[in-house]
Amino acid sequence: MIRNEILEEVIKSQKEWILGLEEGVNREKLLEIELKSSFALVISGIRRCGKSTLLSQILKKYNKIYYLNLEDPRLDGFELKDFNKIDEICKQLYGGEGIYFFDEIQNVLKWEKFVRYLTDRNKKIVITGSNASLLSRELGTKLTGRHLRIELFPFSYKEFLNFFKLKPSQNSFEKFLFEGGFPEFLKKHDPTILHELLNDVIMRDIAVRFKIKNTQILRKIAIYLISNIGKEFSYNSLKKMFEIKSIQTVIDYISYFKDAYVIFTIPKFSYSYRKQQVNPKKVYSIDNGFSHANSVSFSKDKGKMLENSVFLALRRKYNEIFYFQEKGECDFVVKKKEKVNEVIQVCYDLNDENQKREVEGLIEAMKEFNLKTGLILTLNQEDEMIIENYKIKVIPVWKWLLYN
Repeated sequence: MIRNEILEEVIKSQKEWILGLEEGVNREKLLEIELKSSFALVISGIRRCGKSTLLSQILKKYNKIYYLNLEDPRLDGFELKDFNKIDEICKQLYGGEGIYFFDEIQNVLKWEKFVRYLTDRNKKIVITGSNASLLSRELGTKLTGRHLRIELFPFSYKEFLNFFKLKPSQNSFEKFLFEGGFPEFLKKHDPTILHELLNDVIMRDIAVRFKIKNTQILRKIAIYLISNIGKEFSYNSLKKMFEIKSIQTVIDYISYFKDAYVIFTIPKFSYSYRKQQVNPKKVYSIDNGFSHANSVSFSKDKGKMLENSVFLALRRKYNEIFYFQEKGECDFVVKKKEKVNEVIQVCYDLNDENQKREVEGLIEAMKEFNLKTGLILTLNQEDEMIIENYKIKVIPVWKWLLYN
């Protein structure tokens, strides 16, 4: 339990801090946000992707706000019952009924009970968190049907353009391709910011939370994964590579990285859910700049960097993304409303050596899903071809990103 005078000091200073944040680039997600009484708006995403700035952009629209960041070290030892004290202090300080904003709420055990208490009283609530699984588990128990979910990523290409006041072009896209979208890094261009981000995730979000002592192996696996974008892996291959005794340990580690938004994995397409689980998966990173700063090998493969940028644009919009692999291979199969309606191949430079392979893999996927149009995304090529009555559009990624 924390003393009232400390809580009051924290509330005052935190509110002053968040209202004083630079407004920054308006995030695209801001257009989707509408606060509703008796619902909690949940914003999740990796550390330092701009959740607090987005909160600031939201709360500046309202007069009475109750804001609390649960990562403040002065709140060490904060418990469920302290929420009631926060509520009372905020009402005394600011009067009336305010809108509740809780930053990094997953740090408090049983937080969902207080949020449910607020929703039952028709309050408007916004909460953020950097661990998808912890939020989902609690939301699925106490807040079923009482929350709206938004995921926030580092800057998209369009947000990157707004940040630097650049025009869409191949040159601006290549800058984005290497630097990524973490706002603080883009301001300072200091790679230690992204080194510390990886360290924070490994230590604070994973090692401490799940009581993992061997943090060195966690770091090695994380760096391996963010260095091998678009490549297949299996739990068993990682178990052998890093000499880990239990395959369950590998499965747990991968889930921790995914929950902290460090990586994403996509399965090989199959109509059988069991085969999707068993087949090798492909891995993608939260951000090109993040992978570039923490990996020696990643930036050497521009094709994989391009592929990662395409994946992130798709993942912002869709949850069901697969890769296709039979005789040939297609990078992305996108499922919307129970039906595959888009297949995409990514190729840095379409040339005489790779065109046959890329086209055949795409057409095989188009035939499988009965699609008449497919897409090849490249760095700077633009074309259209008809093969076997199938239309293939070739578009530069930077142009495609303007509409995705």
